Amino acid sequence: MKIENIVFKSRKVNQAFAWGAHFFTASGLIFGFLALITLLNGEQTLSFLFMGLALFVDGVDGSLARFVKVEEALPDIDGTTLDNVIDMVNYTILPVLMIYWYSMVPYNLLNLTCIVILLVSCYTFSDKKMKTSDYYFSGFSAFWNLLVLFLYILDLGLWFNFIAICVCAVLTFIPVKIIHPLRVKSLRNNAIAFLFVWSFCTLFLILEKDHGAPIEIRQVVYLIWLATSGYFVWVSLRRSFEQY
Repeated sequence: MKIENIVFKSRKVNQAFAWGAHFFTASGLIFGFLALITLLNGEQTLSFLFMGLALFVDGVDGSLARFVKVEEALPDIDGTTLDNVIDMVNYTILPVLMIYWYSMVPYNLLNLTCIVILLVSCYTFSDKKMKTSDYYFSGFSAFWNLLVLFLYILDLGLWFNFIAICVCAVLTFIPVKIIHPLRVKSLRNNAIAFLFVWSFCTLFLILEKDHGAPIEIRQVVYLIWLATSGYFVWVSLRRSFEQY
């Protein structure tokens, strides 16, 4: 009886941790909702910050779920479906609304741009080969929230934004490999270090848009941000060419 009680209690504890992991995943949708509300209220900086929090949740929730073994503890709950539903909102719907609301492309191309992103994303989230066996993403994989974040910080004009969106839409159908910083074991330590620096610089540059900062400091942070971004682009391109 005592052994059975220990097993029973252990199962309950495991299930509690699994439910916690699923709730953590679901919190990404809450941050996405807050990003949407602040977007509609004209609080641009806050909307990008909440979108960043949603991106953080999505970046680490998979590792958390695997750590607490959610599939074993809660076999009837499909974490992949939950993740895809939330990703469709945060990686597609939210950035599309940002592009539309902030008029980030030429006005006469706004509707077309948003429609293209939505249709391309439908393909992405139904593609069974979106993730490769070596834990890279295949193609652009609907990283529209990251793209919008880059376009917001770069601020290179409406036509640049439109061309960048078109290029990424095409890259959806080209099997280039894009690194997942937490899943590629051989690069994980370097990737996490670069990701930490990139995240800090991104946060600074978003807040700096509202509050301003000495130009010298901004330039240094901006260059570091570009360099860390370049690291992930270089790693992804190198792995893409290695497969051929």
